[in-house]
Amino acid sequence: MNLRKIFGLNLQRLRRERRLSQEQLAHLAGCARAYLSGAEAGRRNATLDILEALATVLEVEPADLLKDPGTRPETR
Repeated sequence: MNLRKIFGLNLQRLRRERRLSQEQLAHLAGCARAYLSGAEAGRRNATLDILEALATVLEVEPADLLKDPGTRPETR
């Protein structure tokens, strides 16, 4: 799975968990709703500024938006 698709899946999951519409999240993060739609579909790249803004609104670390949802945490 490519990074854009992973980002999109994580973005959509976190947005829905917080019960935000694309319009609401876009407003809070300072980007366009069309950008979020494309990002969730894996068609748009994120700048570091947008990644940070989305993570802040969603109350996660920026890296959480880029983690492969199929990856299991490492055990020691």
